[in-house]
Amino acid sequence: MNIVDSFPRTVRDITNTWISLSDGCRLAARIRLPADAGENPVPAILEYIPYRKNDLTAERDERTHTYMAGHGYACVRVDLRGSGDSDGILHDEYLRQEQDDGIEVLRWIADQPWCTGAVGMIGISWGGFNGLQIAALQPPELKAIISVCSTDDRYADDVHHMGGCLLGDNLSWASTMFSHNACPPDPAVVGERWKSMWMDRLDQSGLWLAEWLKHQRRNGFWKHGSVCEDYGAIRCPVMAVSGWADGYSNAVLRLLSNLEVPRKGLIGPWSHLYPHMGHPGPAIGFLQEAIRWFDTWLKGDETGIMEEPMLRVWMQDSVPPTTDYDIRPGRWVAETDWPGKNISTTVFYLGFTWLDPEKKGGESIGLSVQSPLSVGLFAGKWCSYAAPPDLPHDQRDEDGGALVFDSDTLEKDIEILGPPVADLELSANKPVAMIAVRLSDILPDNKVTRVTYGLLNLTHRDGHDNPQPLEPEKRYRIRVQLNDIAQKFPAGNRIRLAISTVYWPLAWPSPEPARVTIYTKTSRLLLPVRKNDPKDKKLRPFGPPEGAPPLQKTLIQPTRQAWTVIRNLAKDESRLEVINDEGVYRLDGIDLEIAAKVEENYVFADDDYASLRGETRWERRFKREKWEVRTVARTLLTSDKTHFHIRAELDAWEGESRVFSRSWDKSTARDLV
Repeated sequence: MNIVDSFPRTVRDITNTWISLSDGCRLAARIRLPADAGENPVPAILEYIPYRKNDLTAERDERTHTYMAGHGYACVRVDLRGSGDSDGILHDEYLRQEQDDGIEVLRWIADQPWCTGAVGMIGISWGGFNGLQIAALQPPELKAIISVCSTDDRYADDVHHMGGCLLGDNLSWASTMFSHNACPPDPAVVGERWKSMWMDRLDQSGLWLAEWLKHQRRNGFWKHGSVCEDYGAIRCPVMAVSGWADGYSNAVLRLLSNLEVPRKGLIGPWSHLYPHMGHPGPAIGFLQEAIRWFDTWLKGDETGIMEEPMLRVWMQDSVPPTTDYDIRPGRWVAETDWPGKNISTTVFYLGFTWLDPEKKGGESIGLSVQSPLSVGLFAGKWCSYAAPPDLPHDQRDEDGGALVFDSDTLEKDIEILGPPVADLELSANKPVAMIAVRLSDILPDNKVTRVTYGLLNLTHRDGHDNPQPLEPEKRYRIRVQLNDIAQKFPAGNRIRLAISTVYWPLAWPSPEPARVTIYTKTSRLLLPVRKNDPKDKKLRPFGPPEGAPPLQKTLIQPTRQAWTVIRNLAKDESRLEVINDEGVYRLDGIDLEIAAKVEENYVFADDDYASLRGETRWERRFKREKWEVRTVARTLLTSDKTHFHIRAELDAWEGESRVFSRSWDKSTARDLV
């Protein structure tokens, strides 16, 4: 990233100010704005998230918000109620309280003497979600948003469920917030009341996983905050951004298709990161694009951004499979509108182990699969959060437990953009079963790189609101829509469709082993093939990634990531061990030492569905002279044929003294999952 230390406007940093809400709660805010904004007011940009403005996001915020402030904006970074240094308790994600607070915050910002009254919102993940959600409530102060790595559908396309299947990241994410919510406010900001605030958070925030598991189908719990329920409620311009390695890329194309306001879409090769920090690369000058967007809608400047294509995406080239890429080779392509006029459907028909674009006919063949629980150990994460080694490995390790259908060697390049679809006729021998469908690129040396995938809990075949059990051995027509993707399959390679009945631990398996039979004569793969557009070569290039100088910090212990598959043949036990150790560092400006580490283990024995275990352990520590706190949050999720079982523990220390300890033991009935 290019470091920019000189801006059109000198920046003033207000490290903490309090925003008082109508119920007396105070939210903590950090404001970076032009030093002369009091005399020359500017538009404002709000980022509104629970991840601690003073420390855990301070480095990112410094590079981003200082840069934008230097270009004439008041950047306001607010901790949600119950997080960071703000008052209150955070009881769950995306509650109406959060949205109502956000509307009050927007009103407060617009009323400040340094603000013109025009406010935008920007955010990644949580901040991308609530930007869309608050926009749907139509506060008059909100003039435009940039939503990065977010979703319009909290049930069908979030960290909790996919295709009606329970995602492993539901446990992982719940554990992350279990740990986050146990963090204390900073005594240097809130004063002596820090400890009482901390005890209230430890005591009242709760075990979110238990609540989430009560809602295994699409109901009002998930419809709340899902802007897909009424796209027309959003009346301000929207820029939607994501990356192909992220879990939230699908929402970009849906928002472009369904919103009626001015809108832009951008999808790069990145994981769950802002594009100027994008990995896998190439990163781009995203902050320059954000400034152009907000200059258009908050300042009324003519930047030319709305004369450019509605959608730009990174068309990925073929690559060998690996769990991390520094750079994903490819090129930028664009569509003037979405759905794109350059895209048409190419059909590949299924045969006995083959895919063919010209139907060969013949009698229908019933091909059956009952996958071992090991299928999925090399699948990577549902969402690559910062691209450690969590991308899918060579799929040959997975495909031995799946039905595979391969095309002939391609005689010419094929490029796809959008969602591939598996249109299948099938039956199952159990009332509850799932399938995982993977589209892969077979290289000339037979290595197999997963391109995209989709899941379907077959009891959700007719929708997520009212799942119905399968009638064993009855044939059903189903469609599995795979994740959106832009990918080139070059001449000389082959295309593979793989279908398994397990994808653990990316998705929690069915209650018991199930055999699924695919009937080939009436089953198809539909690919959204994009025609080459010569105008792609004339696209305005993105600038280089830029940001303000980083905060000063001292590294005490380096970070460490590990992704290890262990097969203990003596016990016939398999284990996926994930370690993300964020190391130990000190933020020099506030003299605060920070440490965080999570270990996740996903285990099964033999092919025993009752042995499935997902275990997480989060440890965090904050330390400065004469003050040290530490928390440990543990969660264990298991299941049997009828129930999910949660055991959890939360412990907190002040210095050497344990000041809080609680355990949970809860069970929830399985709801056709």
